[in-house]
Amino acid sequence: MTAPHSSWVTSANDGLTHFPLQNLPYGVFSTASGAPRVGVAIGDQVVDLAALDEAGLLPVAAKGTFAQASLNRFIALGKPVWSETRARLRALLAADDATLSTNATLRSKALLPMSTVTLHLPVEIPGYTDFYSSREHATNVGRMFRDPENALLPNWLEIPIGYNGRASSVVVSGTPLRRPNGQIKLPNEARPVFSACRKLDYELEMAFIVGKPSALGEPISTGDAPDHMFGMVILNDWSARDIQQWEYVPLGPFNSKGFGTSISPWVVTMDALEPFRRDNPAQSPEPLAYLQQQGRNAYDISLEVALTPAGAPSPTTVCRTNFKAMYWTMAQQLAHHTVSGCNVRVGDLMGSGTISGTTADSCGSLLETTRNGAEPVTLAGGVKRGFLEDGDTVTMTGWCQADGYRVGFGEVSGQILPAIATA
Repeated sequence: MTAPHSSWVTSANDGLTHFPLQNLPYGVFSTASGAPRVGVAIGDQVVDLAALDEAGLLPVAAKGTFAQASLNRFIALGKPVWSETRARLRALLAADDATLSTNATLRSKALLPMSTVTLHLPVEIPGYTDFYSSREHATNVGRMFRDPENALLPNWLEIPIGYNGRASSVVVSGTPLRRPNGQIKLPNEARPVFSACRKLDYELEMAFIVGKPSALGEPISTGDAPDHMFGMVILNDWSARDIQQWEYVPLGPFNSKGFGTSISPWVVTMDALEPFRRDNPAQSPEPLAYLQQQGRNAYDISLEVALTPAGAPSPTTVCRTNFKAMYWTMAQQLAHHTVSGCNVRVGDLMGSGTISGTTADSCGSLLETTRNGAEPVTLAGGVKRGFLEDGDTVTMTGWCQADGYRVGFGEVSGQILPAIATA
C-alpha cells in the first residue's frame, strides 16, 4: 500500500487516529450556538461542511445539502457527487494545499475541536434490517439451544437470514438505553411472567447505509450492490435474551430487539474502505445463481468490545474479532433482500448480524462468551458478568489497518439504565 499523504491538521498524521486524510467520514454535529449540520472528521477536529459550502469551496452539485440535520439529501445526489466531494475535501485538507489552512477567518469558522461539538444520528433511517451472517455466531447459538451436531438450520447455508427491525429506536452513540420490560417464561412456571429483562446483552455488528434507492419490483444483483452502498457504521443491536427466547417462535424477535439499537456517529464511506477489500470466505454449497458474486466483497475491519461497570476505573476488553470472516457478504445480503422485489431507500440501515470468531475471546455477544450466563466473564477488579447489569457501559470500536495509518469508525457506546418500574 502506498505511503499516506499528510494533512495540515496535525492530529490526523499520528498513525493511530481513526480519522486521517485517507478516511474523512461524514457525520452530523451541532455546537452550543448552531443548528445541526453535516461535518467530516479529520484527526481530533470536525470540518463544518456548511461553512465550506457557503464559502464556495465544495462542488456546486452538492450546494445546499450540508446545512441539514441528516446526510440524506447529500447521499441522494449519488456516487459521482460523493466521489467529487471527497476528492475536494482531501485536496483542501492535504498538507500541500493552502486554500483553507492559510485562511484564518474561514479556518476558525469551519474547523472545530471534536471535543466541543455534539454528535447526532447521521441519517434519517426509513427502514432497518438485521441479518444473521456470521457462521461462527450462528453455530455457537445453535449448539447452545439445539443439537450440537446440527447447530445450523438447513436454510442457513442457502440464504442470508434476516428480519425487519425497528428503525424508530435506532440511536446515536452515547444515548443511554433503558432495560426493557416484557414477558419472560421461567423454566418451572406454566405461564410467563411480566418482568424487567434478566438477560440483557449486546451484539457486535457492522452495518451499511443504502445510498442509492431501488424501485419496487426490481431486484439488485450482487454485482450492482456496491453501487447502492454509501458507507458503514458500527452497530450494537442490544438484545433481551430471555424475552427473545419466549417470543421468537414462530415469527422471530420483536420486543427483545425493538427497544434500542445504537450506531456510531461517523459514516465511513465505501471509497475510504476500498483498499481494505478482501477475498470472500469460501461458501459450500455453492450459492444459487442470484447470490453468486464476483470480485472481493469482504472487508478487513478489526473490531473490539469493552465493558465498563458503573464506577469502574477502566474498561475491560471482552471481545476482539474481525468483520472479514462473515460468511454472507453485504452484496449478497442486499441481493437477497431485494430479490423478491422489495425496494430500498436512501438511509436504509442494513445490520450484519453478530460478528464472532472461532475463539472464546472473539465472540460478539455475552450469550456466547458466557455460555448463556453459565460461565461469567471476569472484568478488571474481579467483577463478573453473565449478562449486563444496570449502570454497565458497552463500548465498541473498529478500524482498518494500513501501512502507517488506519481508517477507523470511532466508537459506539451506551449505558444501561434501570427498567421503568411497573405496578
